[in-house]
Amino acid sequence: MPPQDARRSSAPAREIRGLRPVSVREVGLLARQAGYDAAEPLVAGVSRRDVPPVYACAGSTPAGRPFGERTSVYAASLSKQVIAALVALVMRQGGLAVDEPLSRRLPELPVWAESVRLRHLLHHVGGLPGDDLVDLALTGNRTGPGVLAALRALPEPARPPGTAYGYSNAGYVCLAEAVRRAAGTELPALAEELLFKPLGLADTRLWDGPGAAPPDAEPLSPAPLSLGDGGLWSTPADLLRWADALNDSRLGVSGLMQAPGRLDDGTVLDYAWGMGVRQRHGLTVYRHGGGWPGVRTVLARVPARGLSVLVVALDDETERAASLADSLLDLPLG
Repeated sequence: MPPQDARRSSAPAREIRGLRPVSVREVGLLARQAGYDAAEPLVAGVSRRDVPPVYACAGSTPAGRPFGERTSVYAASLSKQVIAALVALVMRQGGLAVDEPLSRRLPELPVWAESVRLRHLLHHVGGLPGDDLVDLALTGNRTGPGVLAALRALPEPARPPGTAYGYSNAGYVCLAEAVRRAAGTELPALAEELLFKPLGLADTRLWDGPGAAPPDAEPLSPAPLSLGDGGLWSTPADLLRWADALNDSRLGVSGLMQAPGRLDDGTVLDYAWGMGVRQRHGLTVYRHGGGWPGVRTVLARVPARGLSVLVVALDDETERAASLADSLLDLPLG
């Protein structure tokens, strides 16, 4: 990715809280080293507190438009952070408790839901099945009601709740529905009220139809219409703003969301509320990826340094985005 493909802003060259300056050219070179060529649609961004973000942009969308930081795309599993934030905020208002059983909010589920706590679902230890079992029960586009219908036919969890980590999209669909019922508000409107509008994320929304994608977005074929495991549509610029807001705890719940989960026996997990917990350069990194045919996303943050990095790649079925995100973190920290 040559420097001229970085079509947007570059940050002033000054050091911030132990972070060395980052240039557009360096971000572009790292993208090339990760295996992205100049024609592939990619946005790689680095944001540092109090400095305009740096974006390296390349390629075109399937519709032939330049792919940049203001292009609206499907963010896939990054939506889990949004649902986790809604859980935290509704809980703060007294509408939810993370230790309450799932059956309290979703009484139509089988008896096993009585032993599943909301905190289990937040940390993927609820024992719910992975995608294979649920997908077999779905027809057409993946929807929230479709996922819940599949779970109603589940005789028992894949494993006892609270005993083992097992990534489950279905668990976050349950969380989304629990929040919706507790708040008495549809999730797209609730997210707009509590998250997107207060944080100035004008190009971000939760979408569950009726169309396959929001009118101003780059469509996929087809994107899921379920909320919780997915449903988030945003721009790279808004996603970096979201990460910066979490770094600065502008919602007042980042400390809670960043707390690693535990199994019921006290074993600490490397997954918090909708985000993985890692270590790099002796610092705690919170990260999550998302993937669906036609798009790959990785968002990573280092709150102690006010650092956020983002990779959004279209038409990418590889793991290059994760490798590039690591390199973007190393660039200012090294």
